[in-house]
Amino acid sequence: MDGRQSKTKSHVDIGPFEDDLEEYLTFLTVERGLSNASVEAYGHDLCDYLGFLNKAGVDSVDDIEREDIVGYMEDLRIRAFASSSIERHVAAIKGFHRFCVREGLSKADPAASIPLPKKPERLPESISIEQIASLLDQPFGDDASGLRDRAILEILYGCGLRVSELCSLDFANLLFDDELIRVRGKGGKERLVPFLGSARRVLEKYLQQGRPDLHPKGKAAAQDPDAIFLNTRGGRLTRRSVCKIVERYGRNVGLEGLHPHTLRHSFATHLLEGGADLRILQEMLGHSDISTTQIYTHVDRSHIREEYLSTHPRAKLRS
Repeated sequence: MDGRQSKTKSHVDIGPFEDDLEEYLTFLTVERGLSNASVEAYGHDLCDYLGFLNKAGVDSVDDIEREDIVGYMEDLRIRAFASSSIERHVAAIKGFHRFCVREGLSKADPAASIPLPKKPERLPESISIEQIASLLDQPFGDDASGLRDRAILEILYGCGLRVSELCSLDFANLLFDDELIRVRGKGGKERLVPFLGSARRVLEKYLQQGRPDLHPKGKAAAQDPDAIFLNTRGGRLTRRSVCKIVERYGRNVGLEGLHPHTLRHSFATHLLEGGADLRILQEMLGHSDISTTQIYTHVDRSHIREEYLSTHPRAKLRS
């Protein structure tokens, strides 16, 4: 084995599987063209797997059975591996056994019927209404950048936009008379989102008093004529820049690592807590499947309990 592969396996005794693993890692490097880091990661995971089998007395790839793989997965759980790590290990194992069958190193694929572990449902991260108030009511400044930054935060939260959707907003998307924003979401799918209250007021102030000053000195004509949100050189603001803006203002009020998507999640969570219909929320978020929207119904269990106690006629009865 070369130095990289030997280093990958130095702490694990994989015994009779050494040549098989070497062939697979060479295949990943030469034929698949994977990076050294990727090959090393595969090697690390497979060394752990093959070391487990070697310790269990399995001495040939052809002797590995489905139950051996299931036993290894259980061992990973006992060792408190995260679900994402177990999924990565299983993916590496499945690729290794497919290779072994294709190359004639084994007659059957014991991993073929092993499903990838289901990742646990991650609840969207959101912040409280009080934290939103602190974020949006902090001082922004009355210069062009300050007016723009406040408008960005208000629109992200007030309309539930993705950061890419905000950056791509053009004047043609603002339907002031109808109090709506036309948003182009994933897959080019369009939707209409209400555009009311402080979000509209703050954006109008930015467009009137801030945006005209965002251009190279003496070169107002160099502005992007369509884009709503501009950088200080008059070009369209990028996703990266918006993320930095949100993070900076979040840090000002003690919200470390604040991301634009957190404001979108907060928009959805707070609307549901206020009694919004799930189907209407699905439309506003631009979800093609309502099951994606339904995850927000699990975010605040305490709110559901309080709502039940306050509205159900027999909730407070005692036997």
